[in-house]
Amino acid sequence: MNHTEKINRILTNIDQVMIGKRDIAELCVTALLAGGHVLLEDVPGVGKTMMVKALARSVGADFKRIQFTPDLLPSDVLGVSIYNPKAMEFEFRPGPIMGNIILADEINRTSPKTQSSLLEGMEEASITIDGVTMQIPQPFFVMATQNPIEYEGTYPLPEAQLDRFLFKLKMGYPTKTEEMEVLGRAEKTVPIEQLRSVVTLEELVELQQAVTGVKVDDTIKLYIVDCVAQTRDNPYVYLGVSPRGSLALMKASQAFAMLKGRTYVIPDDVQYLAPFVFQHRMILTPEARYEGISTSEIVDRILMKVRVPVDKATLR
Repeated sequence: MNHTEKINRILTNIDQVMIGKRDIAELCVTALLAGGHVLLEDVPGVGKTMMVKALARSVGADFKRIQFTPDLLPSDVLGVSIYNPKAMEFEFRPGPIMGNIILADEINRTSPKTQSSLLEGMEEASITIDGVTMQIPQPFFVMATQNPIEYEGTYPLPEAQLDRFLFKLKMGYPTKTEEMEVLGRAEKTVPIEQLRSVVTLEELVELQQAVTGVKVDDTIKLYIVDCVAQTRDNPYVYLGVSPRGSLALMKASQAFAMLKGRTYVIPDDVQYLAPFVFQHRMILTPEARYEGISTSEIVDRILMKVRVPVDKATLR
């Protein structure tokens, strides 16, 4: 079975639970393959938690869920050292972050101090407790959910934390036909309970390693850099996309190309993924907000403005 077939098995498995969300599932799997993390922002009840559970079950991962609340402490996420009187020494009891796929539910319900406890783990796949650094088991993937920031009792994520997420996605409401199918499937059974893994963790690691072999031509790299540069030069953007954003877009494009059965990245990959990579990394000026200009509009303008590489023969 080749890499694309394995990826399609994961997506088909998720489709059994998530109806009409194939595009979101593809983006979540792309992030997982690229070694990135996903932030899902939407109103309650549209299937954010179900998506990450379905993904975890499909790959047989060690799944951990963290429910973020205003009184949650960093030690509740990372773990804590407890003194053992018999051994006369401190023993570390790992927190829920020490898993493969982590659901950080309602991440913007907790304080900035607790939110920041995820930073080191998300970027370096390690945590530091009492001066001791410990590696997090691989693969490691965080899918955080948050309610729209206009909701009561939310703490906006700081820019440094948002930059750690490869994609920021919205689920959206299902269509009437899709919602009817949801009701039909849930009438007698709980679909998520029937889900079984279709690839092993070892196969998932192999897929992640294979992503690095997807070719990115220099013309594509220049295209990515030019798009990122435009976010920094735009008069409506106070803070543009960071170099981490450039790297994120390239890695995501490699993973998406492999998902589509290609061994090379094409400009269409970059154009499709750029809004999901860029929008949460940009801070607009007060003038832009006053004029009602959104980050999505600015990204669309940038993609229309930057010249697209057309020599397909060099991409392969």
